[in-house]
Amino acid sequence: QVQLVESGGGLVQPGGSLRLGCAASGRPFSTYAVGWFRQAPGKEREFVAAITWSGGSTTYADSVKGRFTISRDNVKNTVYLKMVSLKPEDTAVYYCAARFGVATVRSSDYTYWGQGTQVTVSS
Repeated sequence: QVQLVESGGGLVQPGGSLRLGCAASGRPFSTYAVGWFRQAPGKEREFVAAITWSGGSTTYADSVKGRFTISRDNVKNTVYLKMVSLKPEDTAVYYCAARFGVATVRSSDYTYWGQGTQVTVSS
């Protein structure tokens, strides 16, 4: 079992920045790929970014490419999502998820999920 806890969400103005954290406990986190997903009210959950177990490869949704950066610190058992130039359309609940194996963009591939953290971009 892997337990995931997100942090760092909040209210930010358009153009602002936030850094989300996903802290893991349980099995060795360094063997898991991690993805970030988000869900806005009335919309389906969508892929945001993913990172391999080593951190050597990352993938981003087109809508966040160039603005968001995913990284991980396997010593601290934490994955980060740095978000800059935030837009109102980035408003959503952000979830991190983990899976044993390669990083993918499909939410159904991920086994473990956090409870989510709210990000609101508004003036």
